[in-house]
Amino acid sequence: MKMRKSKEQPIIEDVLITDIGAEGKAIAKIDGMVVFVPFVVPGDVADIKIIKKKKNFAEGRVVDIKQFSPKRAPLQCPHFGTCGGCRWQNLNYADQLAAKQQQVQDNLERLGHIDCSLLQPICGSDNIFYYRNKLEYTFSTKAWHDVVPGPDAPPEPGALGFHIPTLFDKVLNIEHCALQDDLSNKIRLSVRDYAIAHELPFYDIRNHTGCLRNLIIRNTSTGQWMVVVVIAEYYPGWEGLMDHLRDNFPQITSLQYIFNDKMNDSYSDLPSVTYAGQDHVEEVMQGYNGAPALHFNIRPQTFYQTNSPQAQRLYSFAAQFADIQPSDIVYDLYTGTGTIALFLARMCQHVVGIEYVEDSIVAARENAQRNHITNTEFHAGDMAKVLTPEFVAAHGQPDVVITDPPRAGMHEKVIEQLLAMQPRKIVYVSCNPATQARDLDMLSAKYRVARIQPVDMFPHTQHVENIAELILK
Repeated sequence: MKMRKSKEQPIIEDVLITDIGAEGKAIAKIDGMVVFVPFVVPGDVADIKIIKKKKNFAEGRVVDIKQFSPKRAPLQCPHFGTCGGCRWQNLNYADQLAAKQQQVQDNLERLGHIDCSLLQPICGSDNIFYYRNKLEYTFSTKAWHDVVPGPDAPPEPGALGFHIPTLFDKVLNIEHCALQDDLSNKIRLSVRDYAIAHELPFYDIRNHTGCLRNLIIRNTSTGQWMVVVVIAEYYPGWEGLMDHLRDNFPQITSLQYIFNDKMNDSYSDLPSVTYAGQDHVEEVMQGYNGAPALHFNIRPQTFYQTNSPQAQRLYSFAAQFADIQPSDIVYDLYTGTGTIALFLARMCQHVVGIEYVEDSIVAARENAQRNHITNTEFHAGDMAKVLTPEFVAAHGQPDVVITDPPRAGMHEKVIEQLLAMQPRKIVYVSCNPATQARDLDMLSAKYRVARIQPVDMFPHTQHVENIAELILK
């Protein structure tokens, strides 16, 4: 390799990209130092500019690709390389799956000291494009440009799209996203065009001013669509946007809005108002082992897995690992809208679901009633505060626990209570193998890990779901 001098950081020529690294970046080694580089794949040979150097590693960016890897895949997105959402889209799907499998194994072995001899092959997604049932877009007065506009460029009203990675106030105008059915693109572009034409102010995140803040679009396998417009302040004519959506998109089953004048974008604690149509959309999931299909009502604040076909597979693996008996009491921690709880309910005596978001618990109860399932109960509250010895005494000692926590994993008090309850089995579903590994290490005092099943819910991203079967020693 030859080194070319630069006044800033050096540009190093003919660097071989060797592996996949953290956060969707690829890895090269230069003079024994690991260099993380985005938007390249193993097997590429590229000129790399070092942009940040630490003691044990460096970060770089591609200046020129000299030789393309046979592992490359054709791009489907015009925003690849700017939008940070699908960092692996240029990598063959089989190689994506292999990298995710390795990611799970590395985290469990290194962080959790887990024996991975029963790690099963990752379950890939049949659809790797247009597979999401939910996308959230952001309005911003600060539009991001790859090329800075000239001084004579006309002023812009802002952008509607996705945040640029590491830049909290910069949003990229999305012209086409290949993750959700194309109707989502049509709705987003129509909203942006209407807002600009009618001078509806986009949100300024620095000054916390403006009307339009977020746009949430959901769809279901039943063909229903929900659109939620989040506004930060009422502005003359904003209802015209809602009328425009109602009148021009008859596919929208549920049109809603949320008023959010908080300092952050979270809306799970805020009420939604139905502007037109019904207050929910309906999803259907096939039952386990020939059980009747389940019907779910999905509202703006409620959680549902964003890849519906893979959710079916994820829950089927969880049910298989749980090996539930007809007399069992099952606890479903972080139950969301009760999807896993209801998926398992027909197999056992009773299911107790616990979830932080009150609206999700309301939906879980409605979903149980709608599916004529009577052996479930759902409770709202902070898991660490709800799951106490008193709660267990009142609701029954669990034989099996299913836990599906957020990315941060489980609170230490929750783990302590699981160790105290000593269910026969724990099935740990995780969207973050690193925090899962940490929790499994703490649970190893009384549990051994048996089968491990990764599931790819999010093609083209570095994210992976993983299921671990824990058996009481």
